[in-house]
Order: sequence, then C-alpha cells, then structure tokens
Amino acid sequence: MSDFRLRVFQAVARHLSFTKAAQELFVTQPAVTKHVRELERSYGQRLFERRGNRVSLTEAGQLLLAYADRVADLHQQLTEQLHALHDTAAGRLRLGASTTLAQYIIPPILPGFQAAYPRVELTLLNANTEQIADALLRGHIDLGFVEGQVKNRDLHYELLLHDELVALRRASAAGPPAQPVPLAEALRHPLVLRERGSGTLEVLEFALREHKIKLAQLSVALYLDNTEAIKSYIEASDALGFVSKRAIGKEVAAGRLEIVPVQDLHLSRRLDAVWVQGQPLPQPAQRFLTYAHRQLSDVHNQK
Repeated sequence: MSDFRLRVFQAVARHLSFTKAAQELFVTQPAVTKHVRELERSYGQRLFERRGNRVSLTEAGQLLLAYADRVADLHQQLTEQLHALHDTAAGRLRLGASTTLAQYIIPPILPGFQAAYPRVELTLLNANTEQIADALLRGHIDLGFVEGQVKNRDLHYELLLHDELVALRRASAAGPPAQPVPLAEALRHPLVLRERGSGTLEVLEFALREHKIKLAQLSVALYLDNTEAIKSYIEASDALGFVSKRAIGKEVAAGRLEIVPVQDLHLSRRLDAVWVQGQPLPQPAQRFLTYAHRQLSDVHNQK
C-alpha cells in the first residue's frame, strides 16, 4: 500500500540531498534519482530545483511533501492497528543516531533485530546530536540515539551506555606516553575536532571550561563531521584529536594510532536513547529500544 517512491521523495526533501537520501534508505544514488524522476513524470511537475550542488523544493514539491507525510502517518497507523490484532511487531521504524552511535554502536545490532522482526521497515538517519534532536521534534524520526551534555526540555532521555572520549595521535616509534601529559602540553598540538552541533565537541567544550579554556584559544587545524575522517586526518598529520574510545580499537591494535593520556581531563559521557517528551513510542520503536538494551548489555557483560 505504501509507495516506495514517496519514501524516496520524502528523504530527499528532508535532507535536500540525493546522496544523503540514498544513505538513509540503503539504496544507490542513481536509484533515488530514478524514483524522483518517475514521480515527476507521473504528476507532470518538477518536484526539485537543482542548481549545481544545491537542491530545493518547488511549489509542487512542497505540496506533495505535505500530502506524502499525511499518507505515511495514516499508513503507519493502519499497519500498527492491523498487526496489533495479532500482537505482531510490524510497520515503519525511523531511527536516527549521532555519528559515534550511527557508525560503531547501532549498526551491529540491526541485523539481529531485522531477523527477529522482519516485518518492520527500518531506516537509519546519521546526523549530529543537534540534528537528531531537530529531526525528532519535526516528526522525521521515531527514536533517536545521541551523545552530549546539553538536553532539550522537549525530549525525553534514557541512558543507553556510558562512553569515554580519549586524546588520539598518530602512532610514534616511542609509543604512547608512559605518564599522562599535562593538559597545556597536549593542547599545544594542532587539533582536529568534530563540528559544531556534535555531542563529541560539546563534551570536550564542557571539560575544557572547567579549566577556564575556550575553543577560541586553541590551535584548531580543522573541524570534521565524522570520526572516520578525524582518524584518517590524524594518521597523516601531527594533529591531536578527541574521539570515542569505542571507535579506535582496530587502529590502535594495528599500531596506526595511539591514545595520549591527559592529566586532569575527564571526558566521560552518556549515550542516550531519546524521543519526544510526552509522546508514546510506536510499537516498533519500543521493541527496538528493548532489543538494543538487551544486546548492548550482553556485549558489555562479555567484556
């Protein structure tokens, strides 16, 4: 009953990007373009204006988006009510996760959930913490997973995991420091940091604030929007970066990167599940949250 072409159109309209829509839906960019063109031929209207790398909705696209959102909501309600008659989990589940979670924590548990609940249509939005909060409040996703210190009063947060950020540099012949280095010495390195709006940068800012240090005082070589890019940059430079300890196991084991302990710099943080305050989670989201808690608890207990 649900038209996949409309889901593709909605994803492009949300991101204003064919590439990001393809990533969210796990399809190729040419497939996204094909579905949009089919819709445009079907309605005899251009839905997007494309000017170079910029994409915007036409008036017809804005109208279609309003109706497509209503159709998707009605289809979701119908699916949940029909399957509730037999207590089976089915329907649409739109997840969103900030970068650390989306790259290293959530994907490994998705195949097991899909095997257990094959009737759930699953998508995963990868964005920073600020963007995930915005997507929840706009109704673009059902359940989010975020990192960071600042909380939005309109959202409900539930602890998923504890995490730790570490300072990281290119592996040296001498190996990592035997003793923690002074904070001032560590910060004399050029730094490569996550972008504004990310939970990782927010945690670092809060920790530095305790030492009366502002980002503007630091020598920042580059801001990047994902951990993989930061690790690659560090491997090719003398920069120091701050990333989740969960994200560097392979590179440290292979001797490409090394952790630099820093005196009096505490970078522990929460990784939270989050949804709109006062709104019940859809049944598929409830199932996934329960499944995620169970799987991540099992992994923690095995370590």
